[in-house]
Amino acid sequence: MSKVFPKSANTLPLKIAVFAAVFAGTVLAGVNYYATPKYTRVGYAPVQPVPFDHSLHAGQLGIDCRYCHTHVEESDHSNVPATHTCMACHSIIKTDSPLLQPVRASYETGEPVPWVRIHKAPDYVYFSHQVHVNRGVSCYECHGQVNEMEVVFHAHSQSMGWCLDCHRAPEEKVRPLEEVFNLDWQAASPEARVELGRELVSKWNIKPPQSCSGCHR
Repeated sequence: MSKVFPKSANTLPLKIAVFAAVFAGTVLAGVNYYATPKYTRVGYAPVQPVPFDHSLHAGQLGIDCRYCHTHVEESDHSNVPATHTCMACHSIIKTDSPLLQPVRASYETGEPVPWVRIHKAPDYVYFSHQVHVNRGVSCYECHGQVNEMEVVFHAHSQSMGWCLDCHRAPEEKVRPLEEVFNLDWQAASPEARVELGRELVSKWNIKPPQSCSGCHR
């Protein structure tokens, strides 16, 4: 057999094993680094059937988030506004705008506008909007500076690690309840923000869960 296979062939199985291990490790490292919410979600900005400009409505006009997302303080979910909410204004303003034709059609037929969802927690994750906003966590912390977005996009990864960072240090995120929906609110300094946060965490007895059962139910 030595005349058929050179002696170097004896090391071939080891070389194949080493190559396979390196290749598998490289693939796993790449998936672990890139196939995460930081890369697969952040920046996602789908085209909507109606170009709703948050920088105009929430920013320039100063419409409160709760006018459209009416149940955010009372429900686990933040509702997408119903068509009649849009028509409360647009039955008077820009009544003939071609961009608003899907809204008018929805109002006439009763069929909802087919908005494209941007943020969605996996089915195995429990997240309650009312719990967070009623304990001083602003929309800004999860959704970014929405009042400056002409097109809303996925601003943060909202991964498990990202959530846990907040649960481990809630004093860095909470703010006075009257400022929760003020997306431009800022403390006097980062130090003042943390100091205020510590006072609110103590006052409200905030103890965010860090165990699996807190979010996976």
